[in-house]
Amino acid sequence: MHATRPRQISRRSALKAAGVAAGALGVASAVPAAPAAAAGYAHPGLLHTGADLQRMAAKVKAGAAPYTSGYAKLTANRHAQSGWTANPQSTVVRGGTGQNYAILYNDIHAAYQNGLRYHVGGDSAHADTAVAILNAWSAKLTSLAGSADRFLAAGLYGYQAANAAELVRDRPDFELERFQKTLRTVFSPLSESFLVEHNGAVVTNYWPNWDLTAMACVLATGIFCDDTAKVEQAVEYFKNGTGLGAVRNAIPVVQDDGLAEWLEAGRDQGHALLGVGLMGTVCEMAWNQGIDLYGYDDSRFLKGAQYVAKWSLGNEVSYTANTRKKGAIGGWSGTETASDAAGVDPTMTRPIWAMIANHYTKRRGLSAPYLTRIAAKAAPEGGGGDYGPNSGGYDQLGFGTLAFTRDKVTVADTEGGAPSPSASGSVTAGGSPATPSAATTAAGKNGDLAATGSTDLVAWTTATGITALAGGLLLLRRRGRRAAE
Repeated sequence: MHATRPRQISRRSALKAAGVAAGALGVASAVPAAPAAAAGYAHPGLLHTGADLQRMAAKVKAGAAPYTSGYAKLTANRHAQSGWTANPQSTVVRGGTGQNYAILYNDIHAAYQNGLRYHVGGDSAHADTAVAILNAWSAKLTSLAGSADRFLAAGLYGYQAANAAELVRDRPDFELERFQKTLRTVFSPLSESFLVEHNGAVVTNYWPNWDLTAMACVLATGIFCDDTAKVEQAVEYFKNGTGLGAVRNAIPVVQDDGLAEWLEAGRDQGHALLGVGLMGTVCEMAWNQGIDLYGYDDSRFLKGAQYVAKWSLGNEVSYTANTRKKGAIGGWSGTETASDAAGVDPTMTRPIWAMIANHYTKRRGLSAPYLTRIAAKAAPEGGGGDYGPNSGGYDQLGFGTLAFTRDKVTVADTEGGAPSPSASGSVTAGGSPATPSAATTAAGKNGDLAATGSTDLVAWTTATGITALAGGLLLLRRRGRRAAE
């Protein structure tokens, strides 16, 4: 599988594309922009681009930390072994009588892990295994059934299946068109309908995770199948959807300290972690096609992720009471109020943090101390099978230490004083997104997780000739003063 070759952009074009994005705690940074492709979506281009896969392989071959520890987690997982035999079903049931969905998520994670191991280690036996698993399922699966949980199955396993298949889509023995049909006819329709009808319930009946699983599936299907309408549906819902998974509903209150309350923190820690992981997944897949949801609405997701990270580390956070309507349209109805952030277990972790921390601190050069701390604490991240036997341990594909660790963008990486397209996504001034379009492509990325401090930011903005926001610089001066006291 070959990386998409990034087009070169002129200094003038790069300066025009580069913007200043406000981040958590008032820190600002110029960010890289992706060049446009001739047409269509970049492949591979879901959670991993060709440049990502090449970086992982090169770093592991060189024995570089922390990639080697991340790869060791992958090779030790039982799902990542070649020769895994699929057990496809014609109907997968989640919720109610006859549940068998564990068969599906175990097979999908085996396909993904073997595909990833093939790209990093180079053994074609792993690619053969991934292809065999995915071909077996696309040949047999025809429906998803069960209670309302069938929508969760469609969303979670739809986006994961697309990511597994993206790793082997150019293998000659992979049934690409048949797998695209499976995504279009089995997984995505349930997710698309949920975003519109919410299973016949009032729009706030379902917590944010339900919408987020659906968005992830629709977006992944759209990219994998080169279906612009699906991509646009997911992106538009992220920005302006009426359900609780839309970014301003999932993260309803921005606090004076620059953090933003995560709605589901009023429910419990496990579901809040799931939500952050899913929103990060949506943002990363969009970014790899030149659509910046990470920076949307003044980097609202950064502020919400920082909040959840701070809370999950055992720190106190404030929470504004939130009352949501529940029930069926034209049927039973009621309300439920979340009045405070739930208690947390600081030892609880999920493999969600490396991806988010690396984006904000490495691609964008922002200071995100809580994300940096919790990502370091969770490293090296594993994947499905490393976080318990139940379905919650399979909600993320994981292995972020291997997959998303990247080098910080520095002055040396810039062209003519402006950022080079070292991230596969476009960003405009103020952190607002570029126009969503299929006509964008991934560009190269590099790799190492570490906090980007305020001194790095000042040096970077000075060298590039782009002035940071006054409020951000004022905050940096105040921080320096406190450090000296």
